[in-house]
Amino acid sequence: MNTERPWLKSYEPGIPSTLKYPDMPLQQFLTHAAERFPNNPALFFFSNKITYKKLDELSNRFANALIALGVKKGDRVALMLPNCPQAVFTYYGALRIGAIVVQTNPLYVEREIEVQMKDSGAETIVALDLFFPRIKNILANTNLKRVIITGVKDYLPPLLKLLYPIKALLEGQLISVDKTPPVYDLLKLLNEAKTDSPSIKVLPDDTALLQYTGGTTGVPKGVILTHRNLIANVIQCRNWMPSLKDGKEIFLGVTPFFHVFGMTAIMNLGIYIGAALVLLPRFKTKDVLNAVAKHKTTIFIGVEAMYVAINNFSKIKKYDLSSIKICISGAGTLHVEVQNKFESLTGGKLVEGYGLSEASPVTHCNPIYGKRVKGSIGLPFPDVDIKIVDVETSRKVLGINEIGELLIKGPQVMKGYWNKPDETANTIRDGWLYTGDVARMDEDGFFYIEERKKDMIKTVGENVYPKEIEEVIFRHHKVQDVVVVGIPDEFKGEMIKAYIVLKHGETATAEEIIEYCKKSLAKFKVPKEVEFRKELPKTMIGKVLRRVLKDEEMRKRGK
Repeated sequence: MNTERPWLKSYEPGIPSTLKYPDMPLQQFLTHAAERFPNNPALFFFSNKITYKKLDELSNRFANALIALGVKKGDRVALMLPNCPQAVFTYYGALRIGAIVVQTNPLYVEREIEVQMKDSGAETIVALDLFFPRIKNILANTNLKRVIITGVKDYLPPLLKLLYPIKALLEGQLISVDKTPPVYDLLKLLNEAKTDSPSIKVLPDDTALLQYTGGTTGVPKGVILTHRNLIANVIQCRNWMPSLKDGKEIFLGVTPFFHVFGMTAIMNLGIYIGAALVLLPRFKTKDVLNAVAKHKTTIFIGVEAMYVAINNFSKIKKYDLSSIKICISGAGTLHVEVQNKFESLTGGKLVEGYGLSEASPVTHCNPIYGKRVKGSIGLPFPDVDIKIVDVETSRKVLGINEIGELLIKGPQVMKGYWNKPDETANTIRDGWLYTGDVARMDEDGFFYIEERKKDMIKTVGENVYPKEIEEVIFRHHKVQDVVVVGIPDEFKGEMIKAYIVLKHGETATAEEIIEYCKKSLAKFKVPKEVEFRKELPKTMIGKVLRRVLKDEEMRKRGK
């Protein structure tokens, strides 16, 4: 299968089967865009416009600020930021000195932040002032030496900057941070820094990013992605959309850049082609619709839940969405009903793609304007080879429509897992990435995911691993046994439900368990439902039968 590449016959005209990739570090994308389109808008943030020339300068200033603080090539710099200008220029600035970016989810609670900082060895973190209380409480338990603080208001337009403190006060989000070392003020650092580009040599095979993923075991793993990996995936994405016009496109930047999907398919791709990025820190349907209508956004990369929310918005007819040309849905299944309705509302094309952190992340996508297949994740990108092998031995290569594990090989596949040689050796064998996803390929080269990674839950575009949640619930003194299952949900993709067996004589409520979880888990990982049982369905050797619980739930819900 891997040598024939039968999917090539289903490519749209104009998409090559193989590509050339520039031999350079990723930050050169911004350098080149600033040279080509210096006065074009690079970022819009609530009507504040930042040109490519200014973005390039801010990145240089941040790079030089890091050097002044003692950050060296190879050091890990964590970014705990929503989509805002700081998330873009700190990312490129860190790369310019050869630092390794560690993307940290702003929703993480203290325990999760601490685990990631310890594993990565990060000594520097850039974060919003809103997140500082969580970081402050774990400082003593990590290697963090520098906490660089910024605020949402720092890059708001003048009027909103004036009103922001009032809004923050009313919402209980006005936080004062004492910015004395090891805590630093980002704006102050930038103002004191030089604007010239650092002379540190960064090579294409240097590590650019540690992207954390739970993996099939639920243990956090840092995916090592090189500059070459990330560049390759951007070039692949660009060539999958040959209709894109350099310097002309406007990307909606609402999918988080701290996720590798948003980072590659919006931020890096957008900057590579000199597009304007319309940044939104979080998804609010009305804000998204206003942004599309105001800025005439042309590209909308997201997850199905976003398109569902827009489809079901009560006043949708009031908004002009006709500027939208291309939308790609990732991080889970795209249902045909959602696809059809969104396309009828906008006149644009919405297709499903597939990827995983270990592949930078995109490996498959349906053709934008050509043939697309319901329920399919689409065709492999140029230069991506695929094998389907039997699940039992992983040795037998399977044929058309035979179901087995999906294996991937390509220039965007990770170098390995950070400090986890055994996990790396198990996941990458002879150059093939073992995804753990069960799939098949049809006669036209279209691929279908039959079963997601074992037990993994996809909710609101996030990968959630039941083991992590189960371990938290197990710590509750009343709990004897627990299993966590993802129940298909129209809006979230899957809804997290916990089934619990209490210790003899104990009583508890669902609210009690949910509140307990909130102390140790990010909001999106907290179970939405809890059911108490006398026992859990198990195999003869004691393995919990998750599928039985899921099937029971589907029958109860009439699905």
